[in-house]
Amino acid sequence: MRLIAEGFRQALHLIVGIDPDLRNAAWRTLQISGTATVVSLVLGAPAGVMLALARFPGRTFFVALINTGMGLPPVVAGLFVMMLLWRGGPFGELALLYTPAAMVVAQSLIALPMVTGLSLAAVQALPARLHLQVRALGATRLQMAWLLAREARLPLLAALMAGFGAVVSEVGASLMVGGNLRGHTRVLTTAIVLEASRGNFSTAIALAIVLMALAYAINLILTRLQQRGQA
Repeated sequence: MRLIAEGFRQALHLIVGIDPDLRNAAWRTLQISGTATVVSLVLGAPAGVMLALARFPGRTFFVALINTGMGLPPVVAGLFVMMLLWRGGPFGELALLYTPAAMVVAQSLIALPMVTGLSLAAVQALPARLHLQVRALGATRLQMAWLLAREARLPLLAALMAGFGAVVSEVGASLMVGGNLRGHTRVLTTAIVLEASRGNFSTAIALAIVLMALAYAINLILTRLQQRGQA
């Protein structure tokens, strides 16, 4: 309890004092995880909706692949992106390894299956009569996808929150492709690992408190949007 209390005290000191390292790590966390979440939403939500409506040979294989990807370990995603961006890899010439861009790619790979899978489930959960009504009104396939996505907007917001939660809390992929470089690729999760490895547990607890507060603030905003839409 004494260690936790010290962590809270130090967290308050860091926040009130606007510690530069804390500010940079928090801003970079928001920047990288927020961008990765938006990328996964832009790619994953339409893919999930279209996959829910499409019927083609091999569809079950792709759905199972997406469901498997929802449990993708971050270190596996980090390893895959690292191999692609390594100097001898297919995209090594871009020199993206150990940059925020590489972290965005890795985190997008983590969130994409989750957003796609939950979007797929959200559209499939809609009443079958709704599909028939939309078709009877003469809507095109694209119009039907848009209308069904609007009807499933609340579960889609839940998918967005799940994707953000997955990437803002991961550490393995960020360490592998970002390198935890101070002032460049260090985010709150990697800073926590660094301070804990040094034995600075009070600082690590303080950073954890800031991370949880940040995640709560973002999810509070999304939850208010979700509940307002429900009302």
